[in-house]
Amino acid sequence: MATKVHMEALSPTMEEGQLVRWLKAEGDAVSNGEILAEIETDKATMELVARGDGVLRKVLLREGGTAPVGAVIGVIAGADEDIGGMAAGEGGEGATGAAGPPEAEAPEPAGAEAGEGAAPGPPESPQEGARVKASPLARRLAEEANLDLRSLHGSGPGGRVVKRDVEDAKVGGFASVTGGPAHGGTAGSAPAPAVAAAGTPAPPGVDFEDLALSQMRKTIARRLVESMSPVPHFFLRVSVDMTRTVEARKRVNALLERDGERISLNDFILKATAQALARHPETNSHWNGDSVRRHYRVHLGVAVAVEDGLITPVVRDAHLKGLVRISREVRELATRGQEKRLRPEEYTGSTFSVSNLGMFGIHEFTAVINPPEGGILAVGGVEDTPVVEGGQVVVKPMMKVTMSCDHRVIDGATGARFLQTLKAMLEEPGAILV
Repeated sequence: MATKVHMEALSPTMEEGQLVRWLKAEGDAVSNGEILAEIETDKATMELVARGDGVLRKVLLREGGTAPVGAVIGVIAGADEDIGGMAAGEGGEGATGAAGPPEAEAPEPAGAEAGEGAAPGPPESPQEGARVKASPLARRLAEEANLDLRSLHGSGPGGRVVKRDVEDAKVGGFASVTGGPAHGGTAGSAPAPAVAAAGTPAPPGVDFEDLALSQMRKTIARRLVESMSPVPHFFLRVSVDMTRTVEARKRVNALLERDGERISLNDFILKATAQALARHPETNSHWNGDSVRRHYRVHLGVAVAVEDGLITPVVRDAHLKGLVRISREVRELATRGQEKRLRPEEYTGSTFSVSNLGMFGIHEFTAVINPPEGGILAVGGVEDTPVVEGGQVVVKPMMKVTMSCDHRVIDGATGARFLQTLKAMLEEPGAILV
């Protein structure tokens, strides 16, 4: 019996997916539960499995194309089964990059969506057909610039080709491997003094570049609008004397040195935040529309910058974990988040979030609340700052912290009490243990 291959909801917030690559070709035998394709969701690259046995008779969405959740993107059936009625007109309303009729099914370059017109690269010889490890964004950018991924040096984990590798190659020789101009810009225009993504100088003769939105970037854009429009934000700021936390970190790292472990100031901040939330559960709450859900377990979301956006992996029961364990979990989750290998349960279910931009030299900032959470903490850098103490001006390592609050959940005094506790813990780290 024929089985339709649907674009499945592979993450809790996924509304559409981009097909990174098919792992089965038309005519290949398929078993129920076997991996059919890789799908880029709003958070990660996930595996789509077959829901039936037979042969992959029809591919209805090309690599690089997008389709809404529920759309039919392929058909599995018996070798001689009639699938004419199932294959005609499928692909789902709003699908881009849907496969054409049989006579038009010449291989498309990965990452080319309907209407983009990206030129195909040179034909591959059998020995060149081995798949190169690369992120979905790097593949798309390489296709747009007509760059051969096999010619690039991967600087990501395990030699994976990432966005910066493609951008470096474009700057070093922006012409495509087929000899034509790269996608975007004007061939005859004067060099522009603009700066491209990631601080890379704009290539000579290119005025601008239009980049397709990844599923993650689309979701970020939608969620920010959903957050800023209906959520009544207000902001509370405090300055924290980090003298004792800086000293405590040095002592702890000296103890951990023989085991090859190290903890960061951010680990102290996360631990203190979790402890403060446990003491003030009214700030560890969600807005549910007709109720406020107060959480007594602290599942801390930690904002991590990834190649084309942001993801917030979750340290569960952070209030019960020590500094070393929090440090290990954050490093592991951040690495897998950057590689888009997080499982849905690892980036959902946070009760409160922390975003730290101090390592980028940011003094202070405000963060946007991630609904239904009632608050988020924005952490700036630790800086030597002149302060008045006992009538004398002294220099101390100070840090500015800003809490964004949903006024439907957290009142001013409520948030202030939480920040008082957090400040006290960071100014005397021993309080974390009490």
